[in-house]
Amino acid sequence: MIDSSYLSWPFFEERHRRYAHALAEWADTALEDNGHEDVDATCRALVRRLGEEGWLKAVVPQDYGGLSPAFDVRLLCLSRETLAYRDGLADFAFAMQGLGTGAVTLFGSDALKHRYLPPVARGEAIAAFALSEPEAGSDVAAMSTTAHPDGPGHVRIDGVKTWISNGGIADHYVVFARTGEGPGAKGLSAFMVDADAPGLTVEDRIEVIAPHPLATLRFDGCRVPVGQRIGAPGEGFKVAMATLDVFRSTVGAAALGFARRAMDEALRHAATRRLFGAPLADLQMTQAALADMATLVDTAALAVYRAAWTKDQGAPRVTREAAIAKMHATEAAQTVIDKAVQIFGGAGVRKGSKVEELYRDIRALRIYEGATEVQKVVIAREMLKLLAARDAAGGPVERVSA
Repeated sequence: MIDSSYLSWPFFEERHRRYAHALAEWADTALEDNGHEDVDATCRALVRRLGEEGWLKAVVPQDYGGLSPAFDVRLLCLSRETLAYRDGLADFAFAMQGLGTGAVTLFGSDALKHRYLPPVARGEAIAAFALSEPEAGSDVAAMSTTAHPDGPGHVRIDGVKTWISNGGIADHYVVFARTGEGPGAKGLSAFMVDADAPGLTVEDRIEVIAPHPLATLRFDGCRVPVGQRIGAPGEGFKVAMATLDVFRSTVGAAALGFARRAMDEALRHAATRRLFGAPLADLQMTQAALADMATLVDTAALAVYRAAWTKDQGAPRVTREAAIAKMHATEAAQTVIDKAVQIFGGAGVRKGSKVEELYRDIRALRIYEGATEVQKVVIAREMLKLLAARDAAGGPVERVSA
C-alpha cells in the first residue's frame, strides 16, 4: 500500500495500528498466489487459514475466543480494507464469519454463543446470514418465510431465501422468518439453523461476475428447536438492523480496500508507462484523474472510520453514519476503479489483470447490504428525524436512535 498515513488519524488507537500492520504483513505473503479456480474450496481454505492464524478472532467477543470484549468496528473495518486490497475473496471469507454470527453475538443466548462462536473464530465452521428473499430484499418487512410452532419446543420454517452468501458451503445460517407477533416488521424472528437440518435444501447455486459462494435456499417444514431463536419473539427486524448497523460500515471498508489497490496500480502504471516520449503521469489529464482518485479515497476513508469510531464510542445506533459510509465508499470506489481501468487503457479490460478483477469485485458492493438508493432513503429519513427531534427539544440534539 503506497499511502498508509491514514493510520495516524485520531480515529485509531495504537492497538489498531499494530493490528493493521501485522495483518498487512501476513496478507502480503499468505494471499500472494491465492487461486480461485474452485471458489467453494478456496473459501473453505481461506476461512480455515484466517482462523488458524488468529485473524477471525476479530469477529467474535473475547469471552468466546475473540480479541475484544465486544465488537470493535474499527478492527473489522481495518481487516476488511486490508484483505480487500489484496484479495476480494479473502475479504469475503472474513466478512461472512462476522456477519453470519453477528446476530448471535449481539442477541444470542449464552448457550448459542458458546456453541457457535468459538468454531467460527477458529475457522472450523462457516457462517451465513439468510435475510433476502425473491420478493423481499431491501424491504425486509415484506418477508414471506414463516416460522410456526410445531409441537413442544420447536418451530417449523417454510419459505425461500436467495442471494445468500456462503449458501451451499455454510455450516449454519442465521434465518429470519415471519412469526406473527405483529404486522410487517414487528412480526419477524431470527433463528440459528444448522445446514444439515431436515427440510433445508440448497435449491440453486448463483453465479455472479465476481465469483463467490451464493445460493438460493428452500425451507420445507424445517424443524428447529425454539432454543435456536436469536433474541425475543418478534425482534427479528431489530436483530437484523442492529447487525447491519455494525457490518454496513465494513462494506465501505472493503470498497475502500479495492479503491486503494486500484489507485496504487494506476499510480505505478502512470509512472512507468510512456506515451508520446514521456511518462503517462506527465499528462495533465492523467494527473487530474489521479487527484480525483486520491480525494475520493480519502473522503471514503473519513466516512468509514468516522462511522466505525462512533459505534466504538458506545453510540447505540449509527444508522446514518453507517449508511453514509457504505454509500459514499462504494460509489467512490466504483469511480476510482473505473478511472484506473481508463488509465490502463486496453490492458485494463484484459481478463486476469488486477484492475479488471477490481472492476468486477466492486460492482456488487453498491447493491448488497442495502443498495445505494436505499442508503439515500435511510440517510434522508435519519436527517428528518434529527430535524423533528431538534424542533421538539427547541435546540440542537446530539443523536437520534433509529
